[in-house]
Amino acid sequence: MAKEKTKWKEFLETLSALQWALTFLLLGVSCYVLIVYLMFTSLWPISTLYFMWLIKDWQTPERGGRRTKAVRNWRIWKHLRDYFPIKLVKTAELNPNKNYILGCHPHGIMSAGAYVCFGTESCGFSDTFPGLRACLAVLAGLFRIPFFRDYIMSSGLYPVSKPSLAHLLSKSGKGNAVVIVIGGAAESLASSPGINTVFVKQRKGFVRVALEFGADLVPVYSFGENELFRQVIFSEGSVSRRIQDLFKSIMGFAPCLFVGERMAILPYRVPVTTVVGSPIPVPKIVSPTEEEVDRYHKLYMEGLSKLFHEHKVSCGLSENHQLRII
Repeated sequence: MAKEKTKWKEFLETLSALQWALTFLLLGVSCYVLIVYLMFTSLWPISTLYFMWLIKDWQTPERGGRRTKAVRNWRIWKHLRDYFPIKLVKTAELNPNKNYILGCHPHGIMSAGAYVCFGTESCGFSDTFPGLRACLAVLAGLFRIPFFRDYIMSSGLYPVSKPSLAHLLSKSGKGNAVVIVIGGAAESLASSPGINTVFVKQRKGFVRVALEFGADLVPVYSFGENELFRQVIFSEGSVSRRIQDLFKSIMGFAPCLFVGERMAILPYRVPVTTVVGSPIPVPKIVSPTEEEVDRYHKLYMEGLSKLFHEHKVSCGLSENHQLRII
């Protein structure tokens, strides 16, 4: 029988969820505003020194980053985990003497499951998969934002760029589990309660990288991710959708019109279960052909579909619920 939460515990969980949502939505912009503001005050040397440091440190995110164990273990992440709650489920052993690319689905609005399970230690990834190091790869543009880049690097986040992935899979030893939210911005625009749609069919770059470095592919599905927010989904071809698509093509992410349970931005308290599937063995082929990429891409989609259907009922979905792969 679950222990009833105290008011204080619920308050801490709500506060943790609020800071996470505000960080996702506003911290990057706030850091830009801060660095510019400081340039026009008596504190301008701070901006100058930081820019000098930034030039020297520019390549660090793509060369292994600067993760900090203490940040990944902040207690605030445990409160964030318990807010929903979020659970990490292991279905197969992953050999710590190998490297992996974990494709995480769906993106949802803020990728809560991916961040809590792989961007922090609150769900016990290191204990669940001994010898493995979770490396969550996110939008490369975030690492160009002053101050914000240093914060997300400390949490063990990396750019989802070819140089970054190549470093993690070839120059950081073994036991690296590189997590990529495959659907990206396009998938976030399809996020809606009761719908499980993933964008994979035309996304083969991660498979090519896996082949080039001999990293096994592992499908991951976060059940409940699409239930955390209610989103206004505009029809294809509408002016609003064209604006979203234009913004996505320029900025790399899509502006979603969504609402949460409270204060508009607080997500609904819905359980999220992130299930890590079985690895798909991938050989090392330095220059894979299109046929080879297509073969392992097909195996990956089959593995993802199998993972979804094997665990959907235990994760709260009905037996007739289907996974739509676009």
